[in-house]
Amino acid sequence: MKTIKNLILLTVVVFMTSAFTTLTDDPGYDIGDIATDFKLKNIDGKMVSLSDFKDANGFIVIFTCNTCPYAVKYEDRIIDLDKKYAKQGYPVIAIMPNNTDVKPGDSFDNMRKRATAKGFTFPYLIDEKQEIYPQYGATKTPHVYILEKTKEGNVVRYIGAIDDNYQDAEAVNTRYVEDAVDALMKGKEIKETKTRAIGCTIKV
Repeated sequence: MKTIKNLILLTVVVFMTSAFTTLTDDPGYDIGDIATDFKLKNIDGKMVSLSDFKDANGFIVIFTCNTCPYAVKYEDRIIDLDKKYAKQGYPVIAIMPNNTDVKPGDSFDNMRKRATAKGFTFPYLIDEKQEIYPQYGATKTPHVYILEKTKEGNVVRYIGAIDDNYQDAEAVNTRYVEDAVDALMKGKEIKETKTRAIGCTIKV
């Protein structure tokens, strides 16, 4: 009986250790990493890569979708980010990472409809093979990665949330993305390089 109890205890410990390792494992890019380019289909049917933006100084890459309530809350703010920073060299590149079999509301046709209805001013790309979001380490919608274009490549400078209040744009205290891009444009150090992304889990 004692042997069985010890065996059960050992199994529980191994399981908990494995679970902890899985939960705390943080794959994907970290601050300072070079983000590889991608080639994904835009809502206009054309393939888009970061290298297409010859005049860009960097990018605000946002993993987002149609169906997540958090992402919907941020749509207008994402549009505002692109309107403010695209002309200054930091365009928004939105990527829809969800499995559309699981989330039909995020289908390519529905992406086009949503972009038209909202008047998206930025590329809205679909990660059809779900290969790009794991490279970045994105887990939520929305999840932001700010890249700075350098001679070495596109360097990751910020990872996380857009701001500190998804519910109410008027009640935001800290605008993480704006603060980060402003710092980059002024050649200053970013105060908060990583924050916790708040949103729906990416559907696989």
